[in-house]
Formats: sequence, structure tokens, C-alpha cells
Amino acid sequence: AMKINQNTVLQGQRVTLVPYTSAHVPRYHEWMQSEELQRLTASEPLSLEQEYEMQRSWQDDADKCTFIVLDTEQWSGQACADEDCMVGDVNLFLTDTEDPTLGEIEIMIAEPGYRGRGFGKEAALMMMSYGVRNLGITKFEAKIGQENEASICMFKKLHFKEVAVNSVFQEVTLRLDVSDQERRWLLEQTNHVEEKSYVELKLPAGVLET
Repeated sequence: AMKINQNTVLQGQRVTLVPYTSAHVPRYHEWMQSEELQRLTASEPLSLEQEYEMQRSWQDDADKCTFIVLDTEQWSGQACADEDCMVGDVNLFLTDTEDPTLGEIEIMIAEPGYRGRGFGKEAALMMMSYGVRNLGITKFEAKIGQENEASICMFKKLHFKEVAVNSVFQEVTLRLDVSDQERRWLLEQTNHVEEKSYVELKLPAGVLET
């Protein structure tokens, strides 16, 4: 099951990835009221109750791996609760039952002030590196709305190639096959990332010593 990351924190320079918990739902729900984000993520608005149900199912689903993207600088001072430094989310879906080595990646930088500043790129690299190292992923796909040029451009910078255009859904599919060379590049790009335990970071100091 995909509970593999439920205690994993990945701390990078700009972004820190933490597991999606019920504490993150209200802020996430607030984001998803935005028509722009609904359009960019091709999703329907849910009630808060449905969003909590969704979070539970995502936590338990064997074919999804989800992290909430936090602003490292704000968060690492610990002065800021997760929900106050949330900037987006990143997901990996294992969509092909025949091929467990294929991961579909989705990234959303929901806070407008954080777009175009390298947050999405670092979060995507960290998620891809995690997928390659921990989930045995060797191929990535990203499906992006045709009008979302910023995202398409970002994935191309991450060595993805455009492989298909679906004019009905108006989306572009980009793909990256992780050769040995790509794998080395990916691990180099993320060698600054520290992996930590979410539980330990969340507990008040001193609790673990008993």
C-alpha cells in the first residue's frame, strides 16, 4: 500500500514535502474553491466533508503517493504550522496496473505568489527522485492542459518530451524514460534533500527520549 510515505518528510531548499494529513484539508479545500485551479487541475469543487473523505482515501490508496508542498524557509523555523506554509501539492499515480514502473506525476502550486519561482520545479524533482528510489519508477508521464504553458515548459526543463496531444480533453502528455544517465541527473539535482521522520518533527522536544 502507498502508506510508504505517511511518515516521510523531504526537506529541500525552497520546498519541504510532507504527507497529506487531515490537518491540511481546510486549506486545501479553500484552494480548490478557485475556478482557475479547478480548470488547471480539471477537478470539480468538493464539499469540505468530501475533501476529508478524499484525503482519507488518498492516504490509504495503494496507487497514489501524495505530498503537501510547504515553504521550507517559513516551515523550518517551526514558527509556522504546516497549514500556514502550504503552497501546493505533488502527486504520483500508478495508473497502469500492467506496469508498476510507470508513474503519472501532477504538481500544483496553488498559492499565486509562489508560482514562477522554482518551487514547482524543486517539488517535481524531489517527487521524481523519491519515485525512482523508493517506488521503483522508471518512466514518468505528465498530463497537462494545453493552455497551461508554464507547466508544460517546466516539465520540458525536467527533460520530459511531448508524446501526445488529446484535442478532446485539450491536454498534452509529456513523458520521461529514466535511463541510467537521467537517474544520475535526478539524484544529483536532489542530493541536497534531507529525509526526516514526520512524527519526530511533530512531537514536542523531549517526548522521544522517554
